[in-house]
Amino acid sequence: MTLITCIEDLRRLAKRRVPRMFYDYADSGSWTESTYRANEADFQKLKFRQRVAVDLNNRSLRTTMVGQEVAMPVALAPTGLTGMQHADGEILAARAAEKFGIPFTLSTMSICSIEDVAAHTTKPFWFQLYVMKDRDFINRLIDRAKAANCSALVLTLDLQVLGQRHKDLRNGLSAPPRLTLANMLNMATRPRWCAGMLGTSRRQFGNIVGHAQSVSDMSSLSSWTSQQFDPSLSWNDVEWIKNRWGGKLIIKGIMDAEDARLAASSGADALIVSNHGGRQLDGAPSSIAALPGIVDAVGQQIEVHMDGGVRSGQDVLRAVALGARGVYIGRPFLYGLGALGEAGVTRCLDIIRNELDISMAFCGKRDIQQVSREILLP
Repeated sequence: MTLITCIEDLRRLAKRRVPRMFYDYADSGSWTESTYRANEADFQKLKFRQRVAVDLNNRSLRTTMVGQEVAMPVALAPTGLTGMQHADGEILAARAAEKFGIPFTLSTMSICSIEDVAAHTTKPFWFQLYVMKDRDFINRLIDRAKAANCSALVLTLDLQVLGQRHKDLRNGLSAPPRLTLANMLNMATRPRWCAGMLGTSRRQFGNIVGHAQSVSDMSSLSSWTSQQFDPSLSWNDVEWIKNRWGGKLIIKGIMDAEDARLAASSGADALIVSNHGGRQLDGAPSSIAALPGIVDAVGQQIEVHMDGGVRSGQDVLRAVALGARGVYIGRPFLYGLGALGEAGVTRCLDIIRNELDISMAFCGKRDIQQVSREILLP
């Protein structure tokens, strides 16, 4: 059994166990990948103030995100094709998050459907919504999320057009994936993954196939998705979705203080500082670099969350210190899932919790809600 000590260990194991086209889908950015790399690298520039001789008994990582109690200020981010990292991936990740006491966010582009995840969990999860041109489909999707008792809607605004991801083009990753000779040979070297996929019926986009007009199977999905992302999306659509949903609303994809002010005035409950994991606008700043300015602009009016580049509990602590009320992890839990299934997601969360707790203690704090910029060097 491989000794798993950090997120990097999970990444290396996932790379060996997940077919290249799906591993690369999770572990890549757009164009030159400069923003993708900066998301991770910029965290390391933030240095902690170590404090000593402080009573560190009775430490607590508990807090709330959009009014929901969480075991630590971390949520699993919405990630497309999660069920292709490991069979039944969304269900396994949702179960791990539920047992851990943190939110799981299901992507519109998930393999397992909203209904499927709801049937295999006992507590409400969050649902991430992409706005498509087919507004009837969006209305039905919102209604399905309500029926599944989802406790928050995460509305993604930064995918009006699709960033170009070179690895996906080279690997022939499409919807459905192209089974080229190279891809099939690579899959043959991943027998554990293949066995899992043969043992499940969940191999298509469960929220879309059979639900969207003219999408009856995977073969008709590609043309539908290429036409459906809506470049005309506006703040008027946000208002319509907020009214239609009626529950907690989180706006994802904010990287600019002016957009943050618009998000705050929209009546949303939270915003996520996010550059889509470096998968959209290459050359944009890292999420952690953008975070302080957005917190300064709207942090008193709306809950500010962030994602992008988080690879450790120390990164979570840095983000909280700069004003993030919640931090989303995408790739770390996908590495865990690809490496070891549900147990890998749990191991990922254990690692992050332990690193967060011990690092907070070294900074002289006992309660995550007391953490502020004072724990970082100027």
